[in-house]
Amino acid sequence: MNLSNLRPAQGSIKKAKRVGRGQGSTRGGTSTRGHKGAGSRSGTSVKIGFEGGQMPLQRRIPKYGFKNFNRVEYAPVNLSDLQRMFEKHGITTFEADSFYKLGVAAKTDRIKILGRGTLTAALTIKAHGFSETAKQAITASGGSIETVGVRASAQETI
Repeated sequence: MNLSNLRPAQGSIKKAKRVGRGQGSTRGGTSTRGHKGAGSRSGTSVKIGFEGGQMPLQRRIPKYGFKNFNRVEYAPVNLSDLQRMFEKHGITTFEADSFYKLGVAAKTDRIKILGRGTLTAALTIKAHGFSETAKQAITASGGSIETVGVRASAQETI
């Protein structure tokens, strides 16, 4: 076998359907478009979701729900995650950049520390939000917390 005798697989290449080339071609006359109507004319198109005049599905199904465009999403980090990262990497100061480098959160994420798990190390943590149980556990273990990037009045509602 060489380049001169390479061929496509049998049946993989099909000839295009040549319509409108006279009656002898079996596809002359109406050129496979049927008789009359908008579909037989040139430039016709059907809207996405059009069901021939029947009420389309997207209009039959009722609307429901609400999407709050002011919602603020946080990347959650638990105390157990902090303890594990401390034991594995020996980090005592956590901030947004260190969470990104460890693969816990994206660069643009806001980070909220949550209270699941136990914390034995005294850590310094800078994050956008803290749950009450996380605050108590961090300060009880001798660590310190600092809220960053949020106004003091807005911090109370987190």
